[in-house]
Amino acid sequence: MSAAGSAALAPFDTRIAFLVELARRLHQWGTSAPRLEMAIAGAAQQLDVIADVWSSPTAIIISFAEIGRDEEGLAQVTQVMRLPPGDVNLARLCEADAIADRAIAGELGLREGFRLLRALGLPETRRAQAGLVGSYGLSAACVAALFLHSSWADLVVAGAIGLVIGLITVLSSTRPRLAVASEAISALVATAVAILVSAFVVPLAVRSVVLAALIVLVPGMSLTTAVREISSQHLTSGMARMGGAIATLLKLTFGTVAASQVCAAFGVTAVNYVLPPLPRWTDWPALLIGALGFAILFRAARRDWAVVAGAVSIGYLATRWGGLLSQAVPGPPVGAFLGGLLLGALANVYARYLGRPGAVVREPGIILLVPGSVGFQSVSYLFERDTTLGMDSFVLLITLLISLVAGLLFGDLLISPRRSL
Repeated sequence: MSAAGSAALAPFDTRIAFLVELARRLHQWGTSAPRLEMAIAGAAQQLDVIADVWSSPTAIIISFAEIGRDEEGLAQVTQVMRLPPGDVNLARLCEADAIADRAIAGELGLREGFRLLRALGLPETRRAQAGLVGSYGLSAACVAALFLHSSWADLVVAGAIGLVIGLITVLSSTRPRLAVASEAISALVATAVAILVSAFVVPLAVRSVVLAALIVLVPGMSLTTAVREISSQHLTSGMARMGGAIATLLKLTFGTVAASQVCAAFGVTAVNYVLPPLPRWTDWPALLIGALGFAILFRAARRDWAVVAGAVSIGYLATRWGGLLSQAVPGPPVGAFLGGLLLGALANVYARYLGRPGAVVREPGIILLVPGSVGFQSVSYLFERDTTLGMDSFVLLITLLISLVAGLLFGDLLISPRRSL
């Protein structure tokens, strides 16, 4: 008897408990609906279980039936789980994937696998939370240098505000009431601090500083995932995720507008003079430092930091070179398509030959490609009643989303994925 066959002979309830816990952890760590459903259905088949999986950003429903006893096509057990939206944690996602592989192969008992999966759900340590706060500051400074070409003052202030936003985000993870309004509070704090510093300390490009500080909260990744889910006919999950992303954009925009109005009411206005931008050579150290920040932000294991840094660099360079290569059409959509194509293919190569989740390459790599900042600017213009710029930004947002998702889909066609994650 094979090792995999011995796992399939475990009690039916034990197999179900293991699969349910695996689904819970994959959802918790940001797995999209199509990939989660394929992963659980594939794992169930190897355990001689038929699983019909329905996943959304806030719930999972799984119906189980044992192979050979499903003569009438009726499920024996149906499990319903109400879950909060997940957040990407690459280290724990890789650990869960390894536990599932070992358990299915018979190297690990299903009960022990269940226990290990449950242990992965423990809260993060204070050290990990401190690292997450620091990653917000590094990411904000990286965006200010790479994409907004701001001054040294803008970069320092954006990084400092990013640290404050990271602290608010960490505090909100254990405070449900704060979590509901954390995006609006973060936007309000970021805008108010930027205006006050520009008015009384040093001139700033306020809009650029605020955008860089809030870049981690802008739901570009959610928008991209939503469009990809809709394109793969996961309509319920895609539309729900799209609604959540729009709600986040509205809260961020409300916070910035409210802070601007309060400062104006007290007569505090930002200085119009803008300092000279950073020299072009700073792009490369900013990219390396930003890649480290994104590795911490996505909670990648230290062994994967080099892979994450490489993926982030490829995403940025694809965007930059795509714009240079394009002459007849706008550069950003070409860069988004090229970046999505390269990262989608490389993620599948990584998963195929190293036997680990392709998300280690795919998720950090597209962070600099996702058009969340364009969506934020579009809503901001509409709040300011500048409908022309608002609609222009909205059209650019749609174009970028379509280009990026098309690149990812073509990347899957170029190198077919052999792993669900």
